[in-house]
Amino acid sequence: SGLLLVLAVCVLAAGPAFLGAYWLRILSTVFMYAVLAQGINIIAGYTGYPAFGNVVFFGLSGYITAVLMVKLQLPFVLGLCVAAGICPLLALALGPLLLRLKGHYFAIATLGLNEVFKEVVSNSIGLTGGGSGISLPLPPWGPATNAMFFYYLLLGTMLLSIWITWEFSRRRIGLTCCAIRDNETKAEAMGLYTTRCKTVAWAISAFLTGLAGSINAYWITYIDPPAVFDMAIAVKSFVIFLLGGPATVFGPVIAAFFIEMLATLTWSKLLNWHVGAL
Repeated sequence: SGLLLVLAVCVLAAGPAFLGAYWLRILSTVFMYAVLAQGINIIAGYTGYPAFGNVVFFGLSGYITAVLMVKLQLPFVLGLCVAAGICPLLALALGPLLLRLKGHYFAIATLGLNEVFKEVVSNSIGLTGGGSGISLPLPPWGPATNAMFFYYLLLGTMLLSIWITWEFSRRRIGLTCCAIRDNETKAEAMGLYTTRCKTVAWAISAFLTGLAGSINAYWITYIDPPAVFDMAIAVKSFVIFLLGGPATVFGPVIAAFFIEMLATLTWSKLLNWHVGAL
């Protein structure tokens, strides 16, 4: 399995050498959704808490990056670091409160959190542009270099998410979260620090989601509240997570490739299939 992993990484790393800009963008989207699904995998797959509104970190990170780059003229790298750092801090602050809820109640609470931040951003016109959105500075290079830059950036982020998930699954905190998922009452009776571990797991999930959100904002160079706080992103990420298998390291990545390629082929061949059916 290790040899196959190295081979897959080498093939993906060589992608820009034989793929056009279109397929580089498709694969970059695959990498991004793999990261989002891994974030859900940490809190829902290993811990058993379905953070259905995890897209709040995606949108919040994108807006933090945009505001820092546009209002303060900070470079993207600094905006990425700040945004990806604030998201887990928010999870650490809200975790002890929201993670007292379980099952569907926690899922609904995260949905509410997403709507709250969406409305705050929409009404902060002076800072975020409100409903009109905000345009980020264009990357200082040509289209070909731009495609390669985000391809490798998102590929690296996906590999980082795989490594974090693998480390999480074999560490004490990961084993504790699995115990929480299986039976939280028994885990508490055994003396495990359930609230602390759940909160840290959600913070890790928020960090991965925040990374993807920040990169996405600079990638598309324009964001508005309906686009980045979109529940369709959460639904698609959850479908990928479920299809790949909860509490698996490579499942979300494989499922992301399957779902995105299926969507791409469906859109590109839909008219031909329709004519064939007639």
